[in-house]
Amino acid sequence: MLEKLFAIHNSAVKDTPRTFKRYLFTRIDWNSNAICVTGARGVGKTTMLLQYYHEHYGNVEKCLYVSADNVEATAAGLFNIASEYFAFGGKALIIDEIHKYPDWQIELKNIVDTFKGKKLLVSGSSSLDLKKGKADLSRRFAYYDLRGLSFREYLALKENKSFPALKLDDILHAHVKHAQAISGQTTVLKDFRNYLSGGYYPFFTESEAAYPQKVLNIIEKTLYEDVAVIGNVKPVNIATIKKILWLIAGAAAFVPNIDKLSRELGLSKEYVYQYLEYLEQSGIIIALHSAGKGYKALRKPAKLFLENTNLLAAINGSLKIDDEQGAVRETFFMNQVSNFGRITSAEKGDFMVNDSYIFEVGGKSKKTEQIQGLKNAYLALDKIEIGVGGKIPLYLFGFLY
Repeated sequence: MLEKLFAIHNSAVKDTPRTFKRYLFTRIDWNSNAICVTGARGVGKTTMLLQYYHEHYGNVEKCLYVSADNVEATAAGLFNIASEYFAFGGKALIIDEIHKYPDWQIELKNIVDTFKGKKLLVSGSSSLDLKKGKADLSRRFAYYDLRGLSFREYLALKENKSFPALKLDDILHAHVKHAQAISGQTTVLKDFRNYLSGGYYPFFTESEAAYPQKVLNIIEKTLYEDVAVIGNVKPVNIATIKKILWLIAGAAAFVPNIDKLSRELGLSKEYVYQYLEYLEQSGIIIALHSAGKGYKALRKPAKLFLENTNLLAAINGSLKIDDEQGAVRETFFMNQVSNFGRITSAEKGDFMVNDSYIFEVGGKSKKTEQIQGLKNAYLALDKIEIGVGGKIPLYLFGFLY
C-alpha cells in the first residue's frame, strides 16, 4: 500500500511553488500536532501545506501527502494508512480534500487519539459538512481559514512588489503616507482594476485567458459537490440555488425580500433561508447583517454580496464600467474587511466595522452628505491614488492581510 501512496506523493509535491507564501503561513502555529486549514476552492490550501512539507520534511519517509478523494486512499482507509505509515516510522501525515471522505470526522478523531506525538495536517473546502465537523473536533484540532488573495498579495505575486500588511488604524490615520509609498512603486489603479476582475485566486498565474472559466468551475463544483451532497439537495433544486446566485450577481446591491423570492421561486420561505445559508456557508456569498442582535437580525441579512469580485466578473462576463461599479466596490470592501473584523450595515453610510467606524464606499466624486456629522466616519473611494483627511483610497483596504 505504501509503495503506491509514495508514488502518488512524489508526483503531487514535485512542482510546488516555494517563493510566494500566503499571509496565513506565518500565522499558523505549526507546533500544533493537529491542524485543519479550511477555505474556498482554489485559494491555495494545498500549496501552503506542501510548502510546509518542503521546508520541514522534504522526505516522503518523514511526511506523507494523501488526497482523501484519491481512489487508493478511499480503498485503503485513512486510519489504516496512518497506522501503516506511522508504524513505518513516518512523523507527519498531510490529508487534503478531507471533506470528500466519508465519515471523515470519525477517522480523524481516531487517528489523533491513537497516534500521540504524530503530526496531522488536514485541509478541506469551506463545505457545510466541514463546518459541522468543527464542533466535534475543535478540542483536538487548531482551525485556520484561508481567504483568497488580498490586493497586497496579488501585487506580490503578479508584480513582485512587496508591501507590509496594514492595520485598520494605519489606513485610517496614515493613509496618505502608505498610499504614496504604494503608488510610487506600482501603477496602482490599473493593478487594482485587474485584481478586481482576475486576481483573487492564485491560479491566475497559470492562464489569464482561462481564468474566468476556472472561476465558473469553482462555482459549479461548490454547488454540485458541496451543497448538493452535504445539504442533500436534489439537482433540480441546485438549479434554483443557481438562480438565486445569479440574481445576487445581477443586482447593484441585493436586498433580499424573502417573501418575494419565495413567490418567484415557488419555494417556502424556509427553503429560501436554507438555500441562502448553504450559499454563505459554502463560501459563495457573504451576508451583511444589521448591528442588532437576536435570531431575526441574524437570520435575515440586510444585503447579500458574492464572496469576491472575481466571482462577480465571471458570472456577469466582465465588470462593467458604470452600472455595476457600486456592487464591485462594496463587494471588495466586504470581502477584504470581513477578514479583519466584524462588519455590519449602518443606519447612515454603507458599512460599520467593529461597531466603531462607519464607511461610505463610492467613486472619486462621492460626497460626504451621507456621513455628514458622524463620528469616526470615512469615505472609501475608488479611482484615487492618494486621499486626504477622511477620504481614503479604496484599494488600501486590500492591504489588511
